[in-house]
Amino acid sequence: MKTLLHPAYFPNIATFAVIAQRNIIWEVEDNYQKQTYRNRCYVCTDIGRHMLSIPIQHIGGTQGRQKFKAVLIDNSYPWQRNHWRTLQTAYRTSPFFEFYEEDLAPLYLQTFESLLDFNLKTIQTICDCLQIESPNEKTLEFNLKPKLANLKDSRFLVSAKRKLELQQEKYVQVFGDRHGFVENVSVLDLLFNEGTTALSYLKNQDIDVLYD
Repeated sequence: MKTLLHPAYFPNIATFAVIAQRNIIWEVEDNYQKQTYRNRCYVCTDIGRHMLSIPIQHIGGTQGRQKFKAVLIDNSYPWQRNHWRTLQTAYRTSPFFEFYEEDLAPLYLQTFESLLDFNLKTIQTICDCLQIESPNEKTLEFNLKPKLANLKDSRFLVSAKRKLELQQEKYVQVFGDRHGFVENVSVLDLLFNEGTTALSYLKNQDIDVLYD
């Protein structure tokens, strides 16, 4: 069965568990919406759950909505430098940060214009680190309800407001002694803390509970 997903910025663990277990089709024909993981992700820092947000160029006036694939990143703000410094500070003492540092650093050194292209690149990079094939199939048109009977609609996972019922297995986090286990943050947290066992972790998550 194929699954329909929005490409998010370094997706959370629930979303990446779906990527690791299903054949994915990327939704790229939808309209951009605020309050989603399209331009944000959450990581664990010394102060707890922390949001990394990519600034975008907002359209104004009478133009109304715009396609997600047309959204441009606002590179007038040094967001890449800030995001990378946050990751370095938060995870430099994690077991596997140095192991993956060279794979991830180029994402914050190269300038990207398209938010969609950047998100897909972050996902491809994580897939490379996990040594799995990165999904590349994309939608050709937007449908509120998928027309294919064997297509699972998981686009709801991009919503930052929706509470998920994922019974996530705990793993050791850098600041777990201060804040306890922080659930469903970016897959980066899992990668830096679990490294080579991250893929097995993702494949062992019960993603069926997401659809109950």
